Amino acid sequence: MFSASRNLTLDRRGLLLGGLTATAGAAVACAGQPLFAQATAPRAMPAKGARLVLLGTKGGPRVGGTRSNPANALIVDGNAYVIDTGMGVTAQYVKAGLNLADIRAIFISHMHSDHELEFGNLVYNMWAAGALRRPVEAYGPVGIEAMAADFWRLNRMDIATRMADEGRADPATLLRAHDLKSGRGQVMSADGVTVTAFTTPHPPLDNLAYRFDTPYGSVVYSGDTAYNPALADFARGVDVLVHEVLYVPGVDRLVKLANGTPAFRNHLIESHTTAEQVGQIAARAGVRKLVLSHFVPGDMDWITDAMWRDEVAKHYKGEIVVGRDLMEIPLG
Repeated sequence: MFSASRNLTLDRRGLLLGGLTATAGAAVACAGQPLFAQATAPRAMPAKGARLVLLGTKGGPRVGGTRSNPANALIVDGNAYVIDTGMGVTAQYVKAGLNLADIRAIFISHMHSDHELEFGNLVYNMWAAGALRRPVEAYGPVGIEAMAADFWRLNRMDIATRMADEGRADPATLLRAHDLKSGRGQVMSADGVTVTAFTTPHPPLDNLAYRFDTPYGSVVYSGDTAYNPALADFARGVDVLVHEVLYVPGVDRLVKLANGTPAFRNHLIESHTTAEQVGQIAARAGVRKLVLSHFVPGDMDWITDAMWRDEVAKHYKGEIVVGRDLMEIPLG
């Protein structure tokens, strides 16, 4: 797909290989492994079973504080399904001890940067680590196909050079992006996992909630959504509902600190679901466990877990989990 100039002042292959010790170089050659491997060795994981990993639980694009930007992973029988790819998703995924080579599919809820900014980077990082060994499917709102094509175009010089110097396959052939034009219905069914999408309002955009039905139970990710009772029907009876959450006093403090306008405050509240409303959704859906994530605001440490939980518990009497980065939740 790409071409690379071979008239380099400094031979990159020599530079890269020259930095390896004789032992490391021999190990790479003997094992037939990629030049660049995943920096942190993944943990040994059971071949069967399912669990959720909350990679990033902060709402919004700001970076910093104790929470990373939105990203999640559902691991089912050794296959990983990544839901949203906010800033830092690859680092969080590796920090969780997960194997990049296990990623089977990526799901994007909507086209706000805190949910899709590292979509291309995640796939590229898999490729650079030698972990992109089979095609990865990617699903999202209309625009994800163009976003994938634009990413390869943006990085064409780097990719071409690595393909030529390191003998790598064209990564564009290993990512299959799919625009979900209807925004509702079954998305995929493979390896015992069926994924269904459901459109919810997140003004000025629409958002895709995803339901995963697995041999070990079911999970719904709300994505970003205004209060929407219909989402409760979509999540009816699931084992785990992962829902975004907004704390109104925290938003009021945020608006004041940012010298924001009443319109800014109204936009935040009208685009998200308050903690009390999340409790109403979970109660109506009859879910077994509610996991709070995508906290708005997500970088105000004075908002305690009890504050989030107490608002939700006004309506929902089941198990409430206040999510934290890298938290793992067994399914089944």
